[in-house]
Amino acid sequence: GQSDSIEGITHSLCTLEFEDHRPLYDWFLDELNIHHSRQIEFARLNLSYTVMSKRKLLELVKGGHVNGWDDPRMPTISGLRRRGYTPEAIKDFCERIGVAKSNSTVDIALLEHCLREDLNRRSPRVMGILRPLKVVIDNYPEDRTEELEAINNPEDPGMGSRKVPFSRILYIEQEDFRCCPPKKFFRLAPNREVRLRYAYYIKCVDVVRNEQTGEVVELRCTYDPETRGGWSKDGRKVKGTLHWVSAAHALEAEIRLYDRLLTKPDLTGEGDLMACLNPNSLERLTSCLIEPSLKDAAPQSRYQFERQGYFCVDPDSSKEKLIFNRTVPLRDSWAKIENARKK
Repeated sequence: GQSDSIEGITHSLCTLEFEDHRPLYDWFLDELNIHHSRQIEFARLNLSYTVMSKRKLLELVKGGHVNGWDDPRMPTISGLRRRGYTPEAIKDFCERIGVAKSNSTVDIALLEHCLREDLNRRSPRVMGILRPLKVVIDNYPEDRTEELEAINNPEDPGMGSRKVPFSRILYIEQEDFRCCPPKKFFRLAPNREVRLRYAYYIKCVDVVRNEQTGEVVELRCTYDPETRGGWSKDGRKVKGTLHWVSAAHALEAEIRLYDRLLTKPDLTGEGDLMACLNPNSLERLTSCLIEPSLKDAAPQSRYQFERQGYFCVDPDSSKEKLIFNRTVPLRDSWAKIENARKK
């Protein structure tokens, strides 16, 4: 307390464990008859599925369980920045939760919700394929390439549009095709028609499999040239809309999918840390394909990969190969919780 007073500190803010020290803090200042700094205690911030203890974070770093203090899984400022969090999202989160006087755990879904709301407004939309599946459009001319108009951000018309190349051979997501589609699966399947984002309707007419494994390696499709822009003149209904990239123009990229650091919402004991570490908190995908407009993307640039989530260019990127960190998926569990409460 004396040092706070001498240095002209008006308020000393500390966590609840210092509450018992306050009488002694005040006694010294009163007895010495010097400027009385005020000590105020508040509860620590605890986030679900997150390690917040500096001692335990140090244990993770020293044990090689994460790649340093700026690992995107770490709740440090450098880690959050590298993952793609914005200052505005963090400030919004802090304003929403306020300052508490009792210990509690805040659902990390709220932090992710604040982040999605901010990134939705500021992030350009692009198309990227994480697990590519080849598509050949049989009736599309081999030597033809079209430049299609794509909207950069429907939330902000001022961000304009871009040109996306379209050609005979494309790649879509593996998960966007099923040989035997379940009920309510509206994406591509044999003899089914879907819409390609900003492009045409295509219909799957044949499936090519690996002779040894039986794995689907290629789809043969046809397209309707009268559906450019994703709409048909006859008004026929197509429920599924897929993102894609042109094989001849796509760029290779590595994408790092980050998940929560812990498998449990909170650590209940001192020995729980290693037992609760999520072994799948990082998945590296090294053969991803992204649209060519991202060629000159700078480190820390943020994008929404359509139908995938929000991604940030990692500082490890080079001119030869871009690396993206998934900041947060598109699915918003907190918004669902809020809507359920309102009902």
